Amino acid sequence: MDQKISLEAVREIYTRPLLELVFEAATVHRNSNVHNEVQVSTLVSIKTGACPEDCAYCPQAARYQTDVDVHKLMPVEQVLELAQQAKDSGSSRLCMGAAWREVKDNKDFDRVLEMVTAVNGLGLEVCCTLGMLTDSQAQKLRDAGLYAYNHNLDTSAEYYDQIITTRDYDDRLDTLDNVRNAGMTVCSGGIIGMGETDDDRIGLLTTLANLSTPPESVPINALVPVEGTPLADQKRVTAWEMLRMVATARILMPTTVVRLSAGRTELSASEQALCFLAGANSIFAGEKLLTTPNPSVADDAQLFELLGLTAKEPQPVSVQIS
Repeated sequence: MDQKISLEAVREIYTRPLLELVFEAATVHRNSNVHNEVQVSTLVSIKTGACPEDCAYCPQAARYQTDVDVHKLMPVEQVLELAQQAKDSGSSRLCMGAAWREVKDNKDFDRVLEMVTAVNGLGLEVCCTLGMLTDSQAQKLRDAGLYAYNHNLDTSAEYYDQIITTRDYDDRLDTLDNVRNAGMTVCSGGIIGMGETDDDRIGLLTTLANLSTPPESVPINALVPVEGTPLADQKRVTAWEMLRMVATARILMPTTVVRLSAGRTELSASEQALCFLAGANSIFAGEKLLTTPNPSVADDAQLFELLGLTAKEPQPVSVQIS
């Protein structure tokens, strides 16, 4: 957006009567995007568990007793095999997630750079979510062929320390700046259902819309409560809450890819259809989203056919081989 949008202006949009909000969002979506095109992405956990952070929603935190199976960083060959499977099943984007607090300049990072180049070579868009990044690390990822970097803000700045204490909001924003400065696209969104208020949801969307350049990709996640985490007993959010977030995000960021992400298993086909109508134009495919359940590829294919949706083609990065 050329000018900053105020919290009050976002609140006015967010609190509109739901059908009016959805109608406006659908209109913006049709005017700004190919309205029946949805990007299918696959998320692979390349390193799982044993994370030193204390994110209250996350079963991969080492301090929580959960059923997550810890595994070290995958070999490049295994990631490449999973990437090919994802491409064959219709995905145009592969996101690789590692349960790290931050990227360290070591052999593991070198291996991730190899993964990025190899997956990009398959003709897929490549995204990584690896924790905090320095500017030089961001540049190395870009040079390896990384298309996008995911680093979610999670919630509002005001509520953030109720969810995470092992890093602060500015750390998140600094990483997004490093990603942007390296010339990659930014993927950043949040999670609803963590005990936050509507004001926190409005604050999150306002922050995202007011970044120097709004993210090219905004995942909207519904908390999937996991036994053993501090948020295990949280009540699940409703489809209407997800719909309101999707619609508001679409109006605020007309050309951004709005990703219907975690918690999609709780949405019926008709509820997902409303989200697509309101501007959601990406989903994650595969039966697991890192460590939480996700609809099957077959179910999604059936849904796409029912709704007349088509899968978006990838836009891989051209890499200069020196």
